[in-house]
Amino acid sequence: MSYRDEGKGSYNWQNGEKRYYTLNQHFRDFFGDKVFKVSLDAGFTCPNRDGRVGQGGCIYCSARGSGDFAGQVDQSIHDQFRVVKEVMSHKWSQAKYLAYFQAYTNTYAPVERLRAVYEQALQEEGVVGLSIATRPDCLPEEVLDYLAELNERTYLWVELGLQSIHDRTMAWVGRGHTYEDFLLGLEKLRQRNIRVCAHLIYGLPGETIEDMFDSAQAVTKLDLQGLKLHLLHVLRGTPMAKLYEDNPFPMLTQEEYIQLICNTLEILPAQMVIHRLTGDAPRQDLIAPLWSLKKWEILNGIDQELERRGTWQGKKL
Repeated sequence: MSYRDEGKGSYNWQNGEKRYYTLNQHFRDFFGDKVFKVSLDAGFTCPNRDGRVGQGGCIYCSARGSGDFAGQVDQSIHDQFRVVKEVMSHKWSQAKYLAYFQAYTNTYAPVERLRAVYEQALQEEGVVGLSIATRPDCLPEEVLDYLAELNERTYLWVELGLQSIHDRTMAWVGRGHTYEDFLLGLEKLRQRNIRVCAHLIYGLPGETIEDMFDSAQAVTKLDLQGLKLHLLHVLRGTPMAKLYEDNPFPMLTQEEYIQLICNTLEILPAQMVIHRLTGDAPRQDLIAPLWSLKKWEILNGIDQELERRGTWQGKKL
């Protein structure tokens, strides 16, 4: 089977562990085994940190470029992988691994450097593919050609930051790119048949629940294979934290978030892989919302609400 094939047959949520198509279920469908993502920090930066499009990064982004749970950047890729793998292997000794380049923008470097770190990760024992987090404005042709090459010989996801379809929000949080930029980046990747997972953040200041749902509705019309949904976290040391402390803005409640997630799942294509429904934040850095620390309570609440409604992913598409 080609690494670009999407499995044998169509997905039915009744055959899975949830009422939505989890990444874990997708891995089991594709590989026939448990697969873990091993988060790595290859020491990249971002164009809205180094001055190309801005300084300081997105106002919500942590000092580690959303890689708070990735390996330590002062260690080699091999050593980072070994440390994380040792922790995971206590629970799943026979699992496979996906090397996840998570921190900062992981295509924002000369292709020779990208090749060096990606190929190192692929050589690690048990690694069956790559997941690469990046921005839609950091996909030059030579990088796209290399990603297309990787896509032919290994299992590959490219995670593409969107966060919101509303350009006013994108500008306010300092993303440094527009929705049109996202659409162009997505088109370039899909022309090469590369799987793409988009990221959305719910709870960004200035957006109503209707605005957030508009982003979800837009995603349903795009050629996306995966979606990662995040709750906004206000983290210490970020520009967002200063704004929140000076003038606290309203944040989603747990109930509002659960309802919004369930509304979103109902309109997503049934075959779209759900990579995440809520994010993690370092406990010592989280200012708000503190209810987000109860991750399993949130996920259980989503399951219970879907069951209460008698609904599932794609029911209202």
